[in-house]
Amino acid sequence: MKIVILHGLGQTAKDWNEVTRQLSVSDIDCPELFSDTNDISYLRLLTDLERQYADGTEPLCICGLSLGAILALDFAIRHEDKVCSLILIGAQYKVPRFLIDFQNLLFHCMPNRSFANMGISKKNMIKLSHSMRTLDFTSQLAAITCPAAIVCGEKDSANLKASRELAELLPQAKLHIIPGAGHEANKTAPQDIAAILNEQTADMPVHPASVSFFSHSASSAVR
Repeated sequence: MKIVILHGLGQTAKDWNEVTRQLSVSDIDCPELFSDTNDISYLRLLTDLERQYADGTEPLCICGLSLGAILALDFAIRHEDKVCSLILIGAQYKVPRFLIDFQNLLFHCMPNRSFANMGISKKNMIKLSHSMRTLDFTSQLAAITCPAAIVCGEKDSANLKASRELAELLPQAKLHIIPGAGHEANKTAPQDIAAILNEQTADMPVHPASVSFFSHSASSAVR
């Protein structure tokens, strides 16, 4: 089994270092999702993810936060045979357009330097967010039969309702509300996220150890 960790919008793979340090499974991929190109979009990210694991034979336990959780959910719908477990943190299964539009309004008002440590430019952040406005997996959720941990920070008010609904809609889901945590629970409560991941993977087959942090641009060059 391989654990795949998908970071959120405004994050990089390094934001998961404290979580991965505490995991009992060592075969871990934590890809950098963003490459600063002009054609960045949600579909581009999903396609890159599909290509990265197209030839893999080991089952995947996919953990995603926010944007990463949406990608994990979508990947599991499209490739159920490859996914043995999901951990979805601060997830939406139907992207609220008003939230995306409001978020993009805020992005427009922010200076370019605010995006310096996010691994993505202001222009591409806005473009990527806009490309997610129509995502809605409601009708496909019942097809996801693997175990799923639905995780949300107690203070993540924007995603609590959707997380509770998702836990009801997925056939094998368990809800975890992390006390005192906000949206980026991997930063504020890494020990809790690691504990949930360890619990979720405890009885699953383990493959040889390796931890990799890579960019899509780098992985695309060898595909």
